[in-house]
Amino acid sequence: MKKYKFHVKGMHCKACVVLIESELKELSEVDSAQASLKDLSVEVSGDFGDKTAEHIVKDLTEVVKLHGYEILLEKEKRSVKWRDFLIAGPVALGFILFFIFLQKIGLVNLVNSSNVGFGTAFVIGLIASVSTCMAVVGGLVLSISANFAKEGEKVKPQILFHVGRLISFFLLGGIIGIAGASFQLGGTGIFILSFLVAIILLVLGVNLLDVFPWAKKIQPTLPAFLGKRIHGLKNINHTLTPFLIGIATFFLPCGFTQSMQIYTLTTGSFWTGGLTMFSFVLGTLPVLSLLSFSSLSFNKSNSGVFFKAAGLIVIFFGILNLINSLVAAGLLRPVFNF
Repeated sequence: MKKYKFHVKGMHCKACVVLIESELKELSEVDSAQASLKDLSVEVSGDFGDKTAEHIVKDLTEVVKLHGYEILLEKEKRSVKWRDFLIAGPVALGFILFFIFLQKIGLVNLVNSSNVGFGTAFVIGLIASVSTCMAVVGGLVLSISANFAKEGEKVKPQILFHVGRLISFFLLGGIIGIAGASFQLGGTGIFILSFLVAIILLVLGVNLLDVFPWAKKIQPTLPAFLGKRIHGLKNINHTLTPFLIGIATFFLPCGFTQSMQIYTLTTGSFWTGGLTMFSFVLGTLPVLSLLSFSSLSFNKSNSGVFFKAAGLIVIFFGILNLINSLVAAGLLRPVFNF
């Protein structure tokens, strides 16, 4: 048994930690794998025979490169590509102005003075589906494709997976909405939860910019063991396994999902809560469906410009919800007239 510590390129959040550990542990020669978001590293132990460290790094990279990661011997020198903002800034501004225009003409209920509209939830879902915080879900999609393709099943498992996600997000979102009503959240409670949603969105947006490494440490997630248990389901080749995994993704450690779940508590309604979460998961559907049926990988879609533009959009929603929560609490006069 030997133990090695390597560096990881492409790790952004705790969901990445779950995915990397789960994938590496499936190698027969790896006995344990412990990834760290703090220093972007992974510690592996196992029986690697007479392989050199360079050879081991190559083998480990082969397992995780499909998800956009790379195992390195030396720590990558970090550099911020500020020039990306020259394109990302105008793109984000154009996107925001376009949706504000749609809101002004009443085509979508993007935002209002007191809550997150279904349009906002959809847009956040769209951004979440291509951010690295959805790496675990993407990893599950690709793993399901590989496992069931061996049995000659290619389309049906993917459909069951996405149907399971759509149904579970609507039903569980509705249940959370009802739970919020049962708690009889007053104005103060709603303000606190709305404020919390805004802060989470701000943290997620800053992380997408990939400018401040310290922000990764404060990104909220569910306990990692839930993600590991859910990710392990992909190895069970049962007809309904994809459907059950789709349902289980509601509980994966994704900050975007959790921000919407927290907001849903404030709705106090089954239908509003359910439709909010349904709108969110509907936003994730196009990219994850494309991933399902074309075997795209995250490393092919990664773009510094795109993530910076997405980060600016999420920050906009975070600031907007922060202001709206303060307005609703009577602590601030209305700032925006839309």
